[in-house]
Amino acid sequence: MRVVHGFVAASGAPLLWAETGVVPPPGGRRGRAAVPHPFAAPAAELAAALPGAAPAGPVALDLPTVGAAPLPSPQLGRAAPRRGTLRAAAWTVPAVAPGPGLADLADDLAVAWPEARLGVSAAWLAALAAFAADLVARGRVLPTAAARWRAVLTGADATRHAELLRAQPAAARGAYTAADAQRAALDHLADAAVRARLAAGGDVLAAGHPWVAALAGGPAASAAPRLADALDRWQGDALEPARVRLCLRLSRIEDEEDTDGAGWVLDFHLQPLADPSVVVPAWAVWRDTEATLRHWTHRPSDDLLGGLARAARLYPDLADALTVRRPSELLLDTEGAYRFLTHAPELAQAGHGVFLPAWWRRPLELGLALETRSGAPGAVLRDEYVGRKAAVDFRWRLALGGDPLTEDELVTLARAKTPLVRFRGRWVLLDPDRLAAGLRFLATGAGGRMTAADALRVLRPDEPGVPLPVTAATGTGWVADLLNGRLADTLSLVGPPPSFAGTLRPYQRRGLSWLAFLDSLGVGACLADDMGLGKTAQVLALEAHCRAAGPRPPTLVVCPLSVLGTWQREAARFTPGLRVQVLHGADRALDPAADLVVTTYATAALDATLLAATTWDRIVLDEAQHIKNSAAGVARALRTVPARHRVALTGTPVENRLAELWSILDFVNPGLLGPLSVFRARYAVPIERHADEAAAARLRTLTRPFLLRRTKNDPGIAADLPAKRTRTQFCTLTAEQATLYQAVVNDMLQRLKETSSIARRGLVLSAITKLKQVCNHPAHLLGDGSPLAGRSGKLDRLEEILDAALAAGEPALCFTQYAAFGALLQPHLAARFGAPVRYLHGGVPRGARDALVAGFQADERPGVFLLSLKAGGTGIDLTAARHVVHIDRWWNPATEAQAADRAYRIGQTRDVQVHTLMCLGTVEERIDRLVRDKEHLAERVVGNGEGWLTTLTTAALRDLVRLSPEAVGD
Repeated sequence: MRVVHGFVAASGAPLLWAETGVVPPPGGRRGRAAVPHPFAAPAAELAAALPGAAPAGPVALDLPTVGAAPLPSPQLGRAAPRRGTLRAAAWTVPAVAPGPGLADLADDLAVAWPEARLGVSAAWLAALAAFAADLVARGRVLPTAAARWRAVLTGADATRHAELLRAQPAAARGAYTAADAQRAALDHLADAAVRARLAAGGDVLAAGHPWVAALAGGPAASAAPRLADALDRWQGDALEPARVRLCLRLSRIEDEEDTDGAGWVLDFHLQPLADPSVVVPAWAVWRDTEATLRHWTHRPSDDLLGGLARAARLYPDLADALTVRRPSELLLDTEGAYRFLTHAPELAQAGHGVFLPAWWRRPLELGLALETRSGAPGAVLRDEYVGRKAAVDFRWRLALGGDPLTEDELVTLARAKTPLVRFRGRWVLLDPDRLAAGLRFLATGAGGRMTAADALRVLRPDEPGVPLPVTAATGTGWVADLLNGRLADTLSLVGPPPSFAGTLRPYQRRGLSWLAFLDSLGVGACLADDMGLGKTAQVLALEAHCRAAGPRPPTLVVCPLSVLGTWQREAARFTPGLRVQVLHGADRALDPAADLVVTTYATAALDATLLAATTWDRIVLDEAQHIKNSAAGVARALRTVPARHRVALTGTPVENRLAELWSILDFVNPGLLGPLSVFRARYAVPIERHADEAAAARLRTLTRPFLLRRTKNDPGIAADLPAKRTRTQFCTLTAEQATLYQAVVNDMLQRLKETSSIARRGLVLSAITKLKQVCNHPAHLLGDGSPLAGRSGKLDRLEEILDAALAAGEPALCFTQYAAFGALLQPHLAARFGAPVRYLHGGVPRGARDALVAGFQADERPGVFLLSLKAGGTGIDLTAARHVVHIDRWWNPATEAQAADRAYRIGQTRDVQVHTLMCLGTVEERIDRLVRDKEHLAERVVGNGEGWLTTLTTAALRDLVRLSPEAVGD
């Protein structure tokens, strides 16, 4: 395990260093002088892992220290020393200067060091590098008198800069203040990016004035005094903050008597930057009826005229408005509206407000539609009419927004005088070059016959000869149904053979038919049904169906250790005729008579050579998100295992990044999504960074033939499930809890004043953990083994819930984030209720784990099953439970929902009640509110743990952890 960190050097250059998981030998006392970091990775190793990187020598950093050793990073998963005072001490680390690809640091590390993790400081530097590269690409830089390039930050760029400053971790600052560190690093990165661009284009500036040559990488030189003064004025004009800004709003003038409308109007407004909610129209400025602006500017009319003059440099049509004495609007024809729309990004980047019609923010993409005609698939058969070589009639058409264009529409668009055209009741922007390329492609031959395999192949993003992305698939027959994702609903359903000892629900039969049909084509499949909808049963039915036709090689199932026993039990239950071998443990040798071989991801990586040398009929990856990192060892090992058919099972095909989806689907159908670099450029970056809906639609078109996902909310499935009721159970603190809580808060705030910025992260995380432990129980924080009864409001509420559940004969699951707290609860609850209380945590071996699950499911007495969230949150069926209690919060909605799905899944015949315990007026309630208010952050920020809390200011932390009066009970 390695963790990569970053910081800003004294020169302003970003530097990296790596921390290893090696435990240093115990040392004695150390002096004040900086000494080498005992478990830092050699600079040469890190430099070799990053393209273009080079060692930069040892650098002294103040790092959090306990005793004579630096505090290990939280990402390493090592326990902090139990003794010693946390302080900042100087350590030298072997630093590395990253290459020009710092923005792609995470991707480069995933390839070279798959087990490595990115520290928050390195991730922040990578984000800053991406921002610098974007500024340079848009020309948002100016030269300085010292022959350096400096980033220009106005408008939206200034807002983005402020967001990065707020997110800056203390460890990244080096010897700077936060603002100085960010500015120095940003200018250093921008300067390097400009010089790299100039070098790539040749020495365009080299043959001139020494100062000009220095800007292109020549010998250092400074500008002459007069030039330096001019440059300073230029910098000042570009960087001086304004009080108000000009805003331009484009709208359509609709004329009821003319269906084509009477034109377009560009309205002018002023907006105070200190209060963006105020937008004053220009006519109010000229009438001087809007006194609100007087709070921000003395001469609003001068600000309006000055803004128009500056904007006219970027959008020359505005010069016409300046010929009017009191300009308030500019009338435009369609060509003029198009010119404004194309200049809108430059105007926004220059700091002007630009308000555009809603349809402009959701553009329609021009692409190709593939129309195919083939026979109906009927039953799933292997024959010449249904297969990859089957002949298919096809026809190419152009499509706009995924809708194929008619011949008349195509003629109309081709004759349009401007790219801005009216289409089907809305205005759209057409790329003339794309339209011309599409028309040329159709002219070469718009139809004919191809094989089904060719029809699947043309969806690929790098398919030669296809000039535009395929954004729609239409037609009739099984090929069209497959391409547009309707196949599961149109196939003639097949039932499992008599050898399958079970009953499939209608949606499961559709899943079996879909899997069997893709199997007959030799096409891989990703079954992405919600957790608990019976993916295992569908795969076992597929095995029974295929093997009913005759003998075939074995199938390999790779799954997490936690569900190894589940596959054994389900196979014995549904397909008792299959010979199942579990490949796990010390003695591992393949049984040649086995039909189904079940192993774990860890074992598959160890036995990759053995598995790759075996002929497999099918390989099935359960919880396939385990190969989400395509560069990790287990993912690379499994790609070497040959199989006629590949199936991936996962309820979460995308957890954090779209590259995870690429890894899973590239395993299922190698080459389907093209190379990872192409996938990132065409899909991941546009969707993740820019929320590009057109790219998302293209990705859905590309993946839907091979990916089947049903959720518990689907109409055909919801009827098969009982109700799930979720309630938040508010608890109060006892006086003892409140006293301990306030003591932890006071200690944190005091130590934040005395602690260096570098040690802040560890201090905040430690304090949040302590506060959560206090909310659970005083004995959890103190660890003194003292009795539990009567000392915790949360424990009292838990006992009330369990008392009512057990009295009604209803078993319950109780999840806690902390294994130590579960160990305290088990004997207490067993004594309190006189009922069986089982406890599953990460230290329970596989055999005992399976016994605990089976015992809970079979026990006729209502009992309690305590589980640590990590060990029991996924992969097991506990449908005997009627109640699920989240004792403490993980603050990741997806993780907590997966835990609740242990009981709320297919097989559950009764309603399930989910109880979430939360202490009023404490950090628990405030973070829960924050997660609910910002749901889009839940998986990407909060879902990664509590590290995001360390980026909050001290004032924000104080408000987050403060103890409210309502927190303490009577």
